Amino acid sequence: MTDTATSSAPNGNNRNVTGESIRLDGVAKRYRGSTTPAVARLDLEIDAGDIVAFVGPSGCGKTTTLKMINRLIEPTEGRIYIGGRDVTAENPDKLRQSIGYVIQSGGLFPHWSVSKNIGAIPRILNWDKKRIAERTEYLLDLVGLDAATFADRLPKDMSGGQQQRVGVARALAADPPVLLMDEPFGAVDPITRARLQDKLIAIQHELAKTIVIVTHDFEEATKLGDKVLILSEGGRIEQFAPPEEILANPASPFVEEFVGSGATLAHLTLTRVRDVDIREVVTARVGEPSGAVVARAKAAGEDWVAVVDQHGRPRAWPSVEEIRAKPEVSDYLDPRLPVVAQSSTLNDALDSMLATSQGGVLVTDGRGAVVGALNIASVMEAIRGQLATVRDDDAEVGYLDHADGSAPVETPVVAADDDSGTEHVAGGVTPETSVER
Repeated sequence: MTDTATSSAPNGNNRNVTGESIRLDGVAKRYRGSTTPAVARLDLEIDAGDIVAFVGPSGCGKTTTLKMINRLIEPTEGRIYIGGRDVTAENPDKLRQSIGYVIQSGGLFPHWSVSKNIGAIPRILNWDKKRIAERTEYLLDLVGLDAATFADRLPKDMSGGQQQRVGVARALAADPPVLLMDEPFGAVDPITRARLQDKLIAIQHELAKTIVIVTHDFEEATKLGDKVLILSEGGRIEQFAPPEEILANPASPFVEEFVGSGATLAHLTLTRVRDVDIREVVTARVGEPSGAVVARAKAAGEDWVAVVDQHGRPRAWPSVEEIRAKPEVSDYLDPRLPVVAQSSTLNDALDSMLATSQGGVLVTDGRGAVVGALNIASVMEAIRGQLATVRDDDAEVGYLDHADGSAPVETPVVAADDDSGTEHVAGGVTPETSVER
């Protein structure tokens, strides 16, 4: 039997899609000596310009499927098409040069500088030095790293998050139509992971590649994926659909169990900061006279001022009183600055603002420039609206349905005595419900 999943939603007309479609036609992988296939016959269509997240339990074949796309693992049977051409007959080395590949921890050559790492594939493709240098500078800016600062650094002189950004830049160096990512953010801390996820979304908004990402984290899958592919053992497709559809209508008991009790909260990862009203913010440049900045803030009715660099990227968010205390705006980089991207989720925004004195977060565009601010009231209002929608969708029989005084179901009360080690059910203790602790 063949599992079939088709992604047919059209891409928006306003996107300049540079990715190519991917089609797996009856693809399978069996290893010698194993009675169970790693991947059973698999049919899958991925639209050009989509991000598709592969997710499932360990051993479900998600990484094997990913590696068959660029033939790091050769399929036992079936055909693979990229942009309509059959790549199962192509030279695998040439194929991999045309597909970006990102792994956990960046996978950088430790003895090469950042610029040399990024230029690895372009050099193989015989690009000239000027073109490689221009591409390297562009990509470093794209992933949020300053070329003048990082181009000559070695990987050991960078943080894990910075190395991962360079890994993404290297994968995009030859401008491939397809980008494969194997749990790329699994080795970094949660805060860095959220920022890298936001950066990937911003990059995709600009480049519109076709991206396939393997993750073990369902929340990450729903945040990143235009569509999510849920696999069970043997590479069997349980559901392939947009995150909203999976959360609202799980296709099987397996999917329902896999999504789990966190489905309601997972809806919050589907609402982006860009979907919420963002208020304007007063900005100031380093070295600007404080008097002029204070006057500008007062005229706008603002108590806080976003200090930005020459690219409009935020460095600090001091109060008007702090600005007034010095003759000019200071060059201070606040390491705790609350910032989220327009592509961030409401969960991300709420996490960032809870520990801040400003009562909100600065919002940036795809290149990191400030576009406004978001306060906690706006986020909470959006969350209440989202949860209300989920509750309406999941509505069950309520109080009014049994307002006649009948009690069709016994009251489920469960409690435990710390000392006795017994459970009390419906107000009484019975031998049948007594348990040992």
